Amino acid sequence: MTQRSSKRKAAWLLVVLTPLIAELSLGSTPITLAWFVILWVPVYGAGVLLIRELTFRAGRGWPSLVVLGVAYELLEDGLGLQALTSPHLYDAAQWGLRVFGFNVPYWEANALYHIVFTVLIPIALVELLFPEQRRRPYLRKRTTTLVAVVAVLGTAILRVAVPPSQDPGYQAPMPYIVAFAIVIVGLGIIALVVLPRRFDSDGTPLSSRTSRALAPVNLWWWRIGAGAAVLVGMYLTFPTFGAEQPVFTQGSLVLVPMLLALALTAVSAWILNAASRSEQWNERSTLAVIAGALVAHTVGGMIFLMPNTINLIGLVVILVVTVLAMIGLDRRLQVRISRGTAGDHVR
Repeated sequence: MTQRSSKRKAAWLLVVLTPLIAELSLGSTPITLAWFVILWVPVYGAGVLLIRELTFRAGRGWPSLVVLGVAYELLEDGLGLQALTSPHLYDAAQWGLRVFGFNVPYWEANALYHIVFTVLIPIALVELLFPEQRRRPYLRKRTTTLVAVVAVLGTAILRVAVPPSQDPGYQAPMPYIVAFAIVIVGLGIIALVVLPRRFDSDGTPLSSRTSRALAPVNLWWWRIGAGAAVLVGMYLTFPTFGAEQPVFTQGSLVLVPMLLALALTAVSAWILNAASRSEQWNERSTLAVIAGALVAHTVGGMIFLMPNTINLIGLVVILVVTVLAMIGLDRRLQVRISRGTAGDHVR
């Protein structure tokens, strides 16, 4: 496979994989409406491909992807769906702590979700599948500009497709639209200019790994730990089992699970960052975390979204496919590592 062909395949895989993970495998887009995923490809697929291209062209790494994940959430839910300010859409205003018309708990829940399942996991999976292109741009500059245009058009598609039918008559206040746009640009500057470079032009890390004692040999610890963190995080941030607010809180008490969710996220990020710097960490370790998170996130959709029978069966099928895909990829990585052809681990 030529370098050009490899990059093209990696880019297309990321475009297709992102909405499948972020929407279909959770059940937020139910299996009975699976064709909707076609509508989400421009904003999800092109949006995340653009995030990846800009990040690695600038020599930045995963911290920048996290910051751009927050920007993505503002683009999708703030400018596209308008759910961050709507008093009706998705019952977001009922989640508690609506500050000056801004749905704070809804924003936190979806920002954390998009960072992990829309940005980090799809990018990390494609990096594992195409290690020769790791941390290198997939696209030429002209094509990257085209992808940016498609992402903007994808946001417009969201605006036209969802609010008129699900939230008729609502228009986000212009000050919020301007504020969201300014914050998105500001986050982009932080991610691509302010945060320090982590790689040089050919993707080589600027700092070497140091040995740590935070990488257990048994990969099941990482699968179970990642899965548990995802399920707890979903319970803390999304209303579940018929509750109007997360964890059945009332009013401003929603701050408690919100803060707990941030603490859980911070601790999880610290553990992963420390462990990934260990010489014991490899591609299978990265996949173990991804697999645990993906399985738990679909199980969470089955439990928390309370789908009907047909959509529940659809999620079960997706769960089985996910498990089989993770097993297959793990075996592939095991062979690659045993042959000594594995690339630098994803971190």
